[in-house]
Amino acid sequence: MTAAAAHGSVDAVVVAAGASRRMAGRDKLAVPIGGRPLLAWTLERLAAAPEIARIVVVSAADRVAAIRVADWLPASVADVIAGGSRRQESVAAGVARLGREPGADQPGRLILVQDGARPLVSAELVAAVASATLAHGAAIPVLALAETVKRIAAGQVVETLDRSGLGTAQTPQGIRRGLLEQAYATFPPGGPPTFTDEAALLEACRIPVHAVPGDPMNLKVTLPEDLGRAAAALVGSGDLGSGGIRVGFGTDGHPFGPGEPLALGGILIDGAPRLHGHSDGDVALHAVADALLGACGLGDLGGQFPAGPATRAGIASGELLGAVVKRAEAAGYRPTSIDLTIVAGRPQLGGRLDEMRAAIARLLGLDPARVNLKASTGNLEGWEGAGRGISASAVAVVERGGPPPSARPSSGQ
Repeated sequence: MTAAAAHGSVDAVVVAAGASRRMAGRDKLAVPIGGRPLLAWTLERLAAAPEIARIVVVSAADRVAAIRVADWLPASVADVIAGGSRRQESVAAGVARLGREPGADQPGRLILVQDGARPLVSAELVAAVASATLAHGAAIPVLALAETVKRIAAGQVVETLDRSGLGTAQTPQGIRRGLLEQAYATFPPGGPPTFTDEAALLEACRIPVHAVPGDPMNLKVTLPEDLGRAAAALVGSGDLGSGGIRVGFGTDGHPFGPGEPLALGGILIDGAPRLHGHSDGDVALHAVADALLGACGLGDLGGQFPAGPATRAGIASGELLGAVVKRAEAAGYRPTSIDLTIVAGRPQLGGRLDEMRAAIARLLGLDPARVNLKASTGNLEGWEGAGRGISASAVAVVERGGPPPSARPSSGQ
């Protein structure tokens, strides 16, 4: 088991010196979200991680003065400095500035490098990368590819790549100071090779880099449309009606597979076949999770937890739904009611609906009366009616803010 990095044992460099070339002339780090610039959200999220002791922000030279006096700058920011023309030069400048802080120049000191344009970085991801860096010397978060990957030449598809060994790198990326200085001795930051991230530099030096599961929510704002996605996750957007109420719809269906018991509606049904899927196959919880994500503008369950190495095989759907509720709350919303329909020719579900309702209510922090649950045989038509699998559909209503968790009705836990 990997040891956790100690509180205050990690320093960070936030790279914020880019030119935002793909943002139609806008400085993406200065775009306001909820009344604060995007960079403020990134720094707040990073500073909230207990492992982080000090942060150096590396910005474009013409923005340094304004950022230094900003009222949204966290107390853990040790300095704001000017960066270079390339990422690697900006990171090296930040690392050098950190080295002037007490105790920060030790070879074993952990350093994380974070993109300023990733405002949804979580404390959990920071902790995972920091702990892996402590154990292995260097670590990065990697998100498994969910789509089929093609190689294109002259406008034509020439090859389908095996995506099982591929992934996309995120930040923060971690490294012990001594290893980074070793890499800089081999490839000085101002030298001709250009490295797209810290892992690429370490790879060139044959320094092993450990991969940890990335976070699908850890969006990097690159294109104009990414700003809307970030805003929806951070503060919510597109409210319907008064009071910040939003409605989402979700659906899912799985065929039966080998083995048992059946996971459905947050309970286990012995003697019934298991549903096939990367998780435990609970279509009812998947539909509820998709409905919540849709209501909050956070995409869908497959995008958040793609089938692959980033999502543990056989993971309980209750765990996935719990993570979705946390992400909804991080976006400023809490569920207020659920309407769920399950379609199954088998097994008979009438006697288990109250148990399912209570389980779903517990997962959402709701009174069971706020969860409406129905079961149908589909008139014994279609693949569900023929007994080949089960489908479910859900409507979720969420409210901006809502009552604090301590004020929610008891769910009998």
